Amino acid sequence: MLQQLLVEFEGKTTQEDARALDNHVETHFKDNEPFNVIAVMHDIDGTTLKGVIEGVKFDTKRWNQLNKFAVVSEKKTVETSAELGDLLPGIKSKHFNKDELEEAWNWLKK
Repeated sequence: MLQQLLVEFEGKTTQEDARALDNHVETHFKDNEPFNVIAVMHDIDGTTLKGVIEGVKFDTKRWNQLNKFAVVSEKKTVETSAELGDLLPGIKSKHFNKDELEEAWNWLKK
């Protein structure tokens, strides 16, 4: 079974967030081990999903390891799930409302 990684954001993401996330992946996953990410976004004022992704973008090597990307947030906060695929080519992605965290975990595990 693929490893699952939970990340939570509040406010705007920073370069420090990106570095911490990359360090975590480097420590816990081999360079070629695929994994899934669930990103829970809290109180992200005026930030689009594209902005969040840019803020925590892995280098190309990490993106190649990413299998599924689930976003849990207020529906109005992020762009629609149809646009997730455009932002993350080759990665399965899906948006879930705040009250659908369990559904997001179940989707990652499929």
